[in-house]
Amino acid sequence: MAITLSHYVGLAVVLFFIGTLGVLSRRNALIVFMSIELQLNAVNLVFAAFARYWMRVDAHVIVFFVIAIAAVEAAVGLAILVGIFRARRTVDLDDMTVMNE
Repeated sequence: MAITLSHYVGLAVVLFFIGTLGVLSRRNALIVFMSIELQLNAVNLVFAAFARYWMRVDAHVIVFFVIAIAAVEAAVGLAILVGIFRARRTVDLDDMTVMNE
């Protein structure tokens, strides 16, 4: 059995759905952060699958930029989370709703 475009899209939908569940159901900022990264990777999978299907390089360029933006987002997001953890000793999202404490 050959792997077709629908297999890639189906896997991407499952990954994106798992990421969405993680964002909506978790209160830990690190888990939410990893779920957003999972969603970005699902989108990258779709771009790469369609680029291969259509034999185009354009989508591979988009994938490269999304990976670069995700790396920057990971660095900045983790730096912010480390700063919040040092100040409050927690990464629970419910505790981060008040700015001045």
